[in-house]
Amino acid sequence: MANYIEPKKYADWLMFLGTFLFFSGLIIGLCIPVMANARMGLSAHLEGTMNGMFLLILGLIWNKILVNPQWLKAAFWLTIYASFSNFTAVTFAAITGAGKMMPIAGGKEGTSLVEGIISFLLISLALAIIAACCIILTGLYKSIKQLN
Repeated sequence: MANYIEPKKYADWLMFLGTFLFFSGLIIGLCIPVMANARMGLSAHLEGTMNGMFLLILGLIWNKILVNPQWLKAAFWLTIYASFSNFTAVTFAAITGAGKMMPIAGGKEGTSLVEGIISFLLISLALAIIAACCIILTGLYKSIKQLN
């Protein structure tokens, strides 16, 4: 089958990218004092480390997800997109001081371009991770049912 990637390769990439994202979150944590919005910087640090751990854990359970290869590929890319977009949006907001969609972290209104980028990333990542979780949950449920 063309473009078929063995599930183990997806798992390996998830663990590599998860470690990279975790590391990126740690580095951002060192930069919090110089960001325009330190509270948003802390959020970026937490997003990087938590999303990195999520990808690592997902890589560890990847072989238990029983869905067809196209759905597995979709779940992989949706999860990667959502994790990195989350980190990018919050980091961008911390650096610029913008992010009115995130009022708890103290985001102030930035230029329409900056707010548009942040809003697009936040909305699209939310849709992506919800879709990915639906695929993953379906595959894990099929795995459980197969044991019975």
